[in-house]
Amino acid sequence: MASGIKVVNTRKKVCKPFVLEVMVFSPESGFKFKVIVERSCTPKADPLWKLVFDLFEVEVDGDEVTETQLVHVSFTTSTAVEAEAVQLMAAEGVKPAQARVLINEVHPAAKAVAGSSAPTEAQKKALKEGMKKVVSVEVS
Repeated sequence: MASGIKVVNTRKKVCKPFVLEVMVFSPESGFKFKVIVERSCTPKADPLWKLVFDLFEVEVDGDEVTETQLVHVSFTTSTAVEAEAVQLMAAEGVKPAQARVLINEVHPAAKAVAGSSAPTEAQKKALKEGMKKVVSVEVS
C-alpha cells in the first residue's frame, strides 16, 4: 500500500469590508463626482470588489456650497482581472488613463441619467461599459 499525505489549512479565512474614496473631480461647472473603491464580503469571507461613481450637482450661494447627489453607479467586478484593477486603484489611486475614461465616458453617461426616474437600457449599458472600461484600460 502506498503512503500518502493530506494537508489542510486550519486558519480561518478573513475578509474585512471597507470603503475608500480614491478620486474627487469637478468635470464641469456645477458638477462634481466621487470615485470610491468598496470591498464587501460574502458569507464565506470571499472579497467582493466594487467601483462606485457618484455624481453630484454643486450649487454655490455666497459662502454656502450645496451638493445634491444625482446618480449612484455601483460596478461589481466579475473577473479576477477586474478585481485586481480595482484593488490597485485602492492602493495607488486612479491612473491618468482611468481618469480620462471617468471624465469623458462615465461622467456624460451618468449626467444623461440624472433626473430620470428610470434609466433606459441604453443608458444603463453606457454606464456599465464605461465602468468596465475604467477597470480594463491599460494603465502602464
